[in-house]
Amino acid sequence: MKILCICDQIDPVVYNSEIKERFGDVDYILSAGDLPMEYIDFVVSSLNKPAYFVFGNHNLKEYDLFHHNPNPEYGKPTTPLSTHSHGAAYVGFKVFSSKKFIIAGASGSMLYNYGKSQFSNSQMFFMLLKLVPKLLFNKIFYGRYLDIFLTHAPPLGINDKPDPCHKGFKCYLWFLRWFKPKYMIHGHIHLYDLQEKRIANYHKTTIINAFEHYIVHLDDKQEN
Repeated sequence: MKILCICDQIDPVVYNSEIKERFGDVDYILSAGDLPMEYIDFVVSSLNKPAYFVFGNHNLKEYDLFHHNPNPEYGKPTTPLSTHSHGAAYVGFKVFSSKKFIIAGASGSMLYNYGKSQFSNSQMFFMLLKLVPKLLFNKIFYGRYLDIFLTHAPPLGINDKPDPCHKGFKCYLWFLRWFKPKYMIHGHIHLYDLQEKRIANYHKTTIINAFEHYIVHLDDKQEN
């Protein structure tokens, strides 16, 4: 199974007229945040493959359409309009399961200026706890908790940076230890040096910074 992962920055390698020639053989598309929804729309409509996305801490124009908003502006909805938009399914704090492919996701970054889509570590931990019943169901019926954990921010101490904005979530380490996804795909950390580290391993999980774009090959049969 071949998966195109994108995040953070519009990549001219992806965003061009030859996208089908380069990436037409992928099976899934994953977006790890901070991308305009119009860009996701272009990639999905060009390749016509199933897609999943999470929000980052930028490009949040449509964020409220996917989250309950207790104090909306006049005329705006108080509940999500849809879990699907631009041809992609929103997997933020959700689990999508099938025999072939299981994915869970988490949007946002660490809290640093009280902006939208920012969370403290304890807030993120309790959001992840809500996924546990579905993950246990997956283990019973599919033999594994999940295949891919799609996030915007990285885990604490792995592919992250020390400043408050780009610091990773400690609770992600707990999640990886317990639920053992084959891959964790994240963004948030821009890579401008080809020598910068993109891939790390933690217990049974390969953690990948998908900055701009990255191709992941997932075995058809997963055992966790």
